[in-house]
Amino acid sequence: MAKDKVIGAIVMIIGILIAIVYTMGSILDLLFTTIWAPSSGEWDEWTHLFDIDWLDWRLFVVAPMWLLIILIAIIAIWIGYSMLTTPAPVPLEELEEELAAEEESEE
Repeated sequence: MAKDKVIGAIVMIIGILIAIVYTMGSILDLLFTTIWAPSSGEWDEWTHLFDIDWLDWRLFVVAPMWLLIILIAIIAIWIGYSMLTTPAPVPLEELEEELAAEEESEE
């Protein structure tokens, strides 16, 4: 396998791992440990839709950061996939030989 294909596979795998680990460590941890809270009977009871405190400050910090990291990971996965699946370029010598052969056949 060519060097660029190995690098592409590594970039793609790292992007996937970052997306999975960051999702588990941020959003899922936030949902399971802090946001899902029992109803408290306070003034903001209406914000606990589906037992999630939608006005929790941690949600406003973690969610945008998670989205940013996921977008960067998706771009890395796309670049790695492109590097992995793109065929190697044709060497210039072969291209020049093909052009010369075409010119001779036209004459």
